[in-house]
Amino acid sequence: MYAPPIQRLIAELSRLPGVGGRTASRLAFHILRAPPEQAAALALAITEVRELIGECEVCFDLAEGPLCPVCQDQRRDDSLLCVVEQSQDVFPVERTGEFRGRYHVLGGALSPIDGVDEQDLHISELYSRVEGSQVREVILATNPTTTGEATALHIAAGLRERVPDLQVTRPASGLPVGADLEYADELTLGRAMTGRRLVG
Repeated sequence: MYAPPIQRLIAELSRLPGVGGRTASRLAFHILRAPPEQAAALALAITEVRELIGECEVCFDLAEGPLCPVCQDQRRDDSLLCVVEQSQDVFPVERTGEFRGRYHVLGGALSPIDGVDEQDLHISELYSRVEGSQVREVILATNPTTTGEATALHIAAGLRERVPDLQVTRPASGLPVGADLEYADELTLGRAMTGRRLVG
């Protein structure tokens, strides 16, 4: 139907998450209609990100060079460590402006069914990083999913075994600001009731 180069472009674009055949076709034709310098800039950006971006040697977040910007920042609080599943989970925490500690990116969540075990994640590096350090609190900010919860429980047990006086916490979960009770599901409302706090 289309020339082979266009078909290849559509096929490659459709491999992107959340991009179906129609969206891939629209993107492909947008690239074809774009000025040559825009298409070249897109191709260069893709090439550069693959060649220049790797993992931070300390926290395993994405980095250009040996250390990510957070690990290079001397103003961060070394006593607070926030553990997340993936690199893209760091940005939402940073966006709040409420956390000034360090991060540790696991690279996923435990899921034996999918073949993801402890050795597939950066869990042993987390233990090594915390033992004998000035970290006083580890925030397990894994996703509130079955695998995320299981991963948090597994890591919490491992941390308490190695550093008994370490404070291990999870972010509070419950009702979002501006939500009506009648629209909350039972699990969310239940967690909100369990995690209730004093007023005033």
